[in-house]
Amino acid sequence: MGDNLRDIPEFIERELGESLQARTDALSTFKELGAPDLCHIIKVNVKPNVKETSSYHYVSGIDASSSASLAAYLNSLTYAIDETHAWFSKSVQWRIRSGVYCCYNAFSRVDVRVEVKIPGGVESYAVNVRGERQEATSAIWLETYVSAMLRAILYSDDPNYRIPGFRKLDPVPDVDAEMRFFEAAEQLFFRAWLLGSNPEIQVPTIVNNHLTAAIMKYCQESFRYDIAVKFFERLFKREPEVASLLAQSYIGMDEELKAINVLYGALKQFPQSYALLHVQADFLRGKGKLEMALRLAKQAVNCAPSEFITWAKLTEVYIDLGDHESALLTLNSCPMFTFNERDLQRMPKPAKAHLPIRSDIDLSLIDDETGREHEVDPALLRLPAPSLRGTFASAYNLLTRLVAKIGWDELLRCRSTVFVMEEEYRMQKEAEESVRKGNKRTRSLDEATPEDVPPREQLLSPNGTPIPIIKISTESEREREREQEEAEEQARAKAIAEAAEKKADENADQQSMEEINLDDLSLSGDNEKDGKTEQKADGGKDDSGPQNGTEQAAEHPTIKGKHIERPTLAAASDDEDNEDDEVELSFSFSNKRLCDRWLDNLFMVLYEDLRQYTIWRAEVQHFRSVHAPYRKSGTDWEIYGDLATRLHHREEAKEAYQRCAEQKFSAKALVRLLEVYAEEGELHKTMEVAIKLCVYHERWYNEAIFPTAIAYNLNKLLQSESFDKVHNTLLAINTSPAVVKLMSRFLNRAKTFEMPGHAS
Repeated sequence: MGDNLRDIPEFIERELGESLQARTDALSTFKELGAPDLCHIIKVNVKPNVKETSSYHYVSGIDASSSASLAAYLNSLTYAIDETHAWFSKSVQWRIRSGVYCCYNAFSRVDVRVEVKIPGGVESYAVNVRGERQEATSAIWLETYVSAMLRAILYSDDPNYRIPGFRKLDPVPDVDAEMRFFEAAEQLFFRAWLLGSNPEIQVPTIVNNHLTAAIMKYCQESFRYDIAVKFFERLFKREPEVASLLAQSYIGMDEELKAINVLYGALKQFPQSYALLHVQADFLRGKGKLEMALRLAKQAVNCAPSEFITWAKLTEVYIDLGDHESALLTLNSCPMFTFNERDLQRMPKPAKAHLPIRSDIDLSLIDDETGREHEVDPALLRLPAPSLRGTFASAYNLLTRLVAKIGWDELLRCRSTVFVMEEEYRMQKEAEESVRKGNKRTRSLDEATPEDVPPREQLLSPNGTPIPIIKISTESEREREREQEEAEEQARAKAIAEAAEKKADENADQQSMEEINLDDLSLSGDNEKDGKTEQKADGGKDDSGPQNGTEQAAEHPTIKGKHIERPTLAAASDDEDNEDDEVELSFSFSNKRLCDRWLDNLFMVLYEDLRQYTIWRAEVQHFRSVHAPYRKSGTDWEIYGDLATRLHHREEAKEAYQRCAEQKFSAKALVRLLEVYAEEGELHKTMEVAIKLCVYHERWYNEAIFPTAIAYNLNKLLQSESFDKVHNTLLAINTSPAVVKLMSRFLNRAKTFEMPGHAS
């Protein structure tokens, strides 16, 4: 149509300016870096009496350092209006009358807007959270520019920051733009803690915030640590705590001696900086000095006991050392924080959406054949692990590392060794209750005295004064006290014996069951029923799942005579206190801890993952043994790949992602395969996957070159292979010239910025 933009997404509004009003209302909800930039335009028809239309789209990567650069982008849209085709001519029936570009300033918490009237002037202003206008000063523009760059760098491949109609441009197109970004970041470096930080960090600091994370990501993914060293060296002169970032940059450059000297000098000035201690601990872990790294990790916990990352680092060191019980106890001590979702703007429902496809894109490379997608296993869709975020996702990753190293049975043994289990707690409660009842019974005997003693005021002397009553212990009373103590001891012993006997009866069946070994799944053809093999292996129909640690233990999923033991519940740390305060009872679990409810829930999540993984691998082995094809839908294979990745089974994850890519187009599966192939040095396979992802990004308006997953993995190949070899491999793949041109942008950027391996 003639009123749409060519090759640019847009959403048509129902009412003029409703998206701008929605953004103004949402400003108070932005907590960190803010929502993507919003571009709003109003179009008019050259013919009179035709109603105006308005549309908007999201964009990132635009230079927001001044009103002129934003006005230039709005002006470029005037050349993207579709032409109306007549019989023998072309004409433009619609034109852009005005436009507004909105860019959020995360430092001052204002929305900077540039309003352009065509023809006419340019007006720039800032809107605060109350909807009031204020002047956009030069300081405001500097902060706005850095905020826009951080969003473009940090959220380039963030799955939580994906919205439809989001146009992404390259934030750093040339060397001059890179220098301008680092200069602006240096000016605002010591105010960057205002921006917030990663979800795992509770209190942002000058070395742990979104700005330092963006700089380190930019330098690490381009393997250009030299620019990071130059940047942090200037800041190190003003703030010695920046030594942690400088040391990381030196280590990335293989300048380990300089890194050690920097850490040594900085730790003498800031011995309580957990960031410095973590860098040194990671360095020692890489050198195999785990005992020294343990001391540093413990010191970091003492310096920042309220931070999750210090406890997580200590847990990692314990796992490396093989001290699994201490690792569990440390993990249980981690402080957990609520995950804050990315700042996204809620928009009114548009009248329609215009998502054009470029004519030079070869859609056959990303053709999505759904096939058997309606047959997705519902048990896989119900797995709770993919919904974990923030500190809970990080803690779960540590738990899966632990189970991958020692196995499920050993993990349960360690868990029951260090934590009070619910069955043990119940036995102790029953024993205490029996003792309490015995004490109440003896107190009732004491209250029933054999003789009725008159009240004190009734015993008077002849002169009217009260006669004092003196209680004399007789031999019979002392004997009754001894009998009472013996009765208490007998009641306590009887209660404990009954509870232990009851537990032994309940666990009689479980002791006779064969325990599973997740690393050794053997299949026996003698155990299979005729005609029921596939049905017997299919354990994904079970609807059981974790219910916050309150459900009863379900039946063990049987697979070829083996089972995964369902974890018994640990005693909750938030149980009610003893209601009877009159009787003091001893607690026999002084050497154990109470397991936090969130960690108990993670064990149930891990159980569900392991159960589905074991069912899957048993099915695969069975079908291989009978030489039958094992068929699943593309989505099933994608979920299996994610499952194997979470459980640190690399080869199984690779196989699942490959099967998924064979059946349908999946960007997630291709990204995982891109990482695996680049790590293994599979040049040809890496280029094939990168081509598909490049076309997919171009289809959905992602024109950014760096930082992206494609650029990062191609930079890996450039380091191990020569530039000419990578380029010749690209040319050798049978693809269209338009696709070769798209892929050549990544290689040309490597030459422009002189990345390692760029030389021919």
